Amino acid sequence: MPGEGPADAEVMLIGEAPGYHEDQQGRPFVGPAGRFLTELLARAGLRREEVFITNVVKCRPPNNRDPAPIEIRTCTSTWLEKQIEIINPRVVITLGRYSTALFLPNQSITKVHGQPHQVNGRVIIPMFHPAAALHQERFKEPLIKDFERLPQILAEVRRQSPAAGPEPRQLSFF
Repeated sequence: MPGEGPADAEVMLIGEAPGYHEDQQGRPFVGPAGRFLTELLARAGLRREEVFITNVVKCRPPNNRDPAPIEIRTCTSTWLEKQIEIINPRVVITLGRYSTALFLPNQSITKVHGQPHQVNGRVIIPMFHPAAALHQERFKEPLIKDFERLPQILAEVRRQSPAAGPEPRQLSFF
């Protein structure tokens, strides 16, 4: 499952791997965690249709186990790095420890969540995974607060790197 959203999305969200509901529908974040993510995006003034949502691992691991290191490396080098390059989002929100570890290795998500980081010229914002917040109440309020701060972070990112000028147009010889 490659993910979904506009090819020019300003914000990309990266989760861990498809779960049962995602595997059944072929879409990312459509189960209970997906419904919660949609609510969180609304708190930030965003709609699912405006952002690109994907996962580190593109296939559901058997028995919903954690992704294996080889699966992470393979999917990242084969798909995810190219997706980020093509979509070129201003902001990448990592949802959970697996996607956070790709950009901020050896960092604890409990210590860095909600804090923007510059990584390879891109703003990375680690956040707790919505499923973790649904299963462990202690993550819910921090996740909500992180999403509520997102508009301020996006405004700052836009201020620091405004979009390019008007679209180029084809000139005519005649």
